[in-house]
Amino acid sequence: MHNNELRQSHVGQHVSLRGWVNRRRDLGGLIFVDLRDYHGITQLVFKPETKPYEEAQHLKAEYVIQIKGHVLLRESINKDLPTGEVEVLVEELIILNEAEPLPIGVGYQDNALEETRLKYRYLDLRKPQQQHYIIKRHQITQAIREVLLNEEFFELETPILGKSTPEGARDFLVPSRLYHGSYYALPQSPQLYKQLYMVSGFLKYFQFAKCFRDEDLRSDRQLEFTQVDIECSFVDMDDILSLGERMMKHTFKKVLNIDLNTPFLRMSYKDAIKNYGSDKPDIRYDLKLEDANLEHIPFLEGKVVRKITLHGVDLTRKEIDALTLEGKKNHLEGLAYLKQENNQLSGSIRKFFDASPLEDNQLVLYGFGDTYESVSIGLGAIRRALAKQLNLIDENKYAFLWVVDFPLLEYNKEEARYVARHHPFTSAKTSLDGNKDALLANAYDMVLNGYELGGGSIRIHNAKEQAKMFKLLGMSESVIESQFGFLVEALKYGTPPHGGIAFGLDRIVMLMTNTTNIRDVIAFPKIQSARDLMLNAPSQVDVKQLIELGIYHKNNE
Repeated sequence: MHNNELRQSHVGQHVSLRGWVNRRRDLGGLIFVDLRDYHGITQLVFKPETKPYEEAQHLKAEYVIQIKGHVLLRESINKDLPTGEVEVLVEELIILNEAEPLPIGVGYQDNALEETRLKYRYLDLRKPQQQHYIIKRHQITQAIREVLLNEEFFELETPILGKSTPEGARDFLVPSRLYHGSYYALPQSPQLYKQLYMVSGFLKYFQFAKCFRDEDLRSDRQLEFTQVDIECSFVDMDDILSLGERMMKHTFKKVLNIDLNTPFLRMSYKDAIKNYGSDKPDIRYDLKLEDANLEHIPFLEGKVVRKITLHGVDLTRKEIDALTLEGKKNHLEGLAYLKQENNQLSGSIRKFFDASPLEDNQLVLYGFGDTYESVSIGLGAIRRALAKQLNLIDENKYAFLWVVDFPLLEYNKEEARYVARHHPFTSAKTSLDGNKDALLANAYDMVLNGYELGGGSIRIHNAKEQAKMFKLLGMSESVIESQFGFLVEALKYGTPPHGGIAFGLDRIVMLMTNTTNIRDVIAFPKIQSARDLMLNAPSQVDVKQLIELGIYHKNNE
């Protein structure tokens, strides 16, 4: 029996419970103890005439105990507790383990800094709210698994020690003890392996895969993360999108009892950038971007200018300066504004207008820069900041959509070549012989409330087409053979058309549990500076280990 189970119907029954001492109270000869486990709390009562009373006087917070006793009706009902109608008169008490004073609060939400909480994460996870996150993660995982197993997917594994390949984020490298100077790479995703499953004839694959990317951390990103990785043969984009919708519909209904409307909205990448300034737009609020023409203003001549129009909103100069800074952090060159209030026009570019172009009580923010995309993305960041500032977001709404028709390639100025927008195994919607800037990818992203939940594509399944794609990316024959020769070889032997998608489990749980920090829903996360404070990792290793790996040098002394 657990600590959220007893009700009035159990009065008179003999029960056995175990858990942690959440709180002890001495009241006029009676000792009350709140006993806690992850299910909830049961009130225990110790009376002076009972044998355990003396031991109960020494109980402290977080002692682990086991009790036996009879269920009684409480004189004073606690309506805030599911078990608030009853208590247990303890007749036998066993102290299973004592606890020293804790460095952080456990039975309640304290004000400990996140660094302190994560240093003692094993204690932090005892908190009801933290346990709620982890239990919901379990429920979400099982709901997703149910859909895929019901649709006859095989749950298969892929290796952790693999090969470092270009065209992605920075790899985590693992030096080889047997082959000095050679390295394994931890997988950024199981992409190549799951395609090889399709080559092998396993028509439907999935796994909850651990993935690793050596990137700077943020509130929704960790160095290691869990991916719901999916691949299947003989499918097109509609098949994958429909599967993703069924998966989300079942999961939200089972875990949150929320009915999602399907099919989800589909939006082209071009429209997402044009209207929202983002390839993962939050469509819970409107506030669309628009084109603007201010070429008569000298410093805007030749610039791309776009705008956001606000009605009945009054922003201070300080607030506009903050929005300008936000835009500049996101590729915007600058921000100008006009305001019409009480039939009076004002603003940073007022002197360039003889007559007002605005309606009364309008405020227009004009973003400008050199390219349409950079201006749109910069204004998109301002749009998101405004939505928070003006309380435009319905926090109880789940707004799903698919973003499709991504560019296949993008030009990398630093490398002076085109790189794959998604990855180099993504098929094109048209021939690869076309204009590189106009090529569209057979790729798709699922977006929820401004977060990318998952992304995927229909893959290249023909060896000649894959080799053509590699050459389009400027890879030499030697690089192709060294990095991807095994894949090009595998595609020669009757590979079926296939495609897939990968969902970020951590982000799904973060959004479904209404938190904004991905560290809340990962049992043992790293902090923003990429350190594990609990284990004090990364850390120095013994010189002997480095010598064995062939990477010892004088700086290690």
